[in-house]
Amino acid sequence: MKQKQNQSLWRAADFRNLWLSHSVSLVGTHISVLAFPLVALVILGASATEVSMLASVEFLPSLLLGLPAGAWVERLPRKAVLIVSDLARAVAMAAVPVAYALDVLTLGLLFVVAFVIGLGTLFFDVAQQSYLPALVEEEELADGNAKLEGSRSVAQLAGPGVGGFLVQIFAAPVAIAVDSLSYMASAVMVWRIRGNSAPPEPIEQMSLRKEVAVGLRFVFTHPLVRPLALCALAADLAFAAVLALQVPYAAQTLGLGSGVIGLALGIGSAGGLLGAVICGPVADRIGSGRTVVASIVVFSAGAAMLPLATGAIGFTAGLFVVYLGVVVFNVLQVTICQKATPETLLSRMYATLRFVSWGSVPLGAALGGLLISPLGLRGVLWAAAAVCALSVLPALFSPVRTLRDEPGASEDDSDADTAETESIA
Repeated sequence: MKQKQNQSLWRAADFRNLWLSHSVSLVGTHISVLAFPLVALVILGASATEVSMLASVEFLPSLLLGLPAGAWVERLPRKAVLIVSDLARAVAMAAVPVAYALDVLTLGLLFVVAFVIGLGTLFFDVAQQSYLPALVEEEELADGNAKLEGSRSVAQLAGPGVGGFLVQIFAAPVAIAVDSLSYMASAVMVWRIRGNSAPPEPIEQMSLRKEVAVGLRFVFTHPLVRPLALCALAADLAFAAVLALQVPYAAQTLGLGSGVIGLALGIGSAGGLLGAVICGPVADRIGSGRTVVASIVVFSAGAAMLPLATGAIGFTAGLFVVYLGVVVFNVLQVTICQKATPETLLSRMYATLRFVSWGSVPLGAALGGLLISPLGLRGVLWAAAAVCALSVLPALFSPVRTLRDEPGASEDDSDADTAETESIA
């Protein structure tokens, strides 16, 4: 059941449980952001290139299954998808400390675990983003997305610091065990949601191929969704290399210890928390479109600060600016796309966006790893900063730039399934 208008989202039990589920799993995930590559680097002696490839595997499901995932989720109860995704990730993460305790941990196992985590995250995120509009009023979507992104920033702030502490005091596999427990707690929170999780009634039954085609055509013909998808594609391609190499860069190039790296990642992520707070007021003042463009400029500047860093302070400052811009962009991108999309297309729209943007992540992470030899870690980060700067172009040369408020799905859009089906048949 949707919360009533003008009621604080914090007082809406269903949204609160969705937010708690999202938040607790993210804290565990960001503990593993530091612990997972350290298992490969320290315990298994992996190279920076192998760590980059490990990061790319986690996003491989978005590239392989990103498009049909949206159509599959639209056929299933969203609550069940969320719970199964959480439990699958919990089991996968638990395999790492168990294998370590039995002295059978291998790099190959880490690659399998990374793939399962990526698969669970793909289905969880698609189901969550299509579930949110069913739990809150349309007027509350921006606030709901900001709160979800805010919790992501808090997790990015706390997770690496806790992860660094756990790694330093205990061992990296212990930190990964905490991540497994966080996914189990997330499943419990989702189970407590009482709102309608049934998939929307389709306008007509279609084959999987046609459903995927409708989602693709909607995203790539919509005047607002298309440029936002292209912005995300370029930015995620660049940030894939940054995220995959930030720990090796900090440890090997800047010479930072695990505790300092965790602290730097945590403080840097506080920029995202600031972004979640200021996003709404800034968009209200200068318009959503200008805020989107400004956010891209900000995170591009932050990306350029990273290769300029010579120590912990510069590294932390660069991350802070990056996350400030990224969170503002994410909140507005998701809100604009949700409001512009009919309910029957939400899962396919979001899955297509995930395919376009997150599908580029394994390519970016793998490319970043391959460029280490000719360019060095610092050179790869400079290349990533240049690609980030280019990501502003689709927004600048589209109606997004002049958008004042987030749009609503028009009546014509509500017939998208029927119209597109006729054009494909």
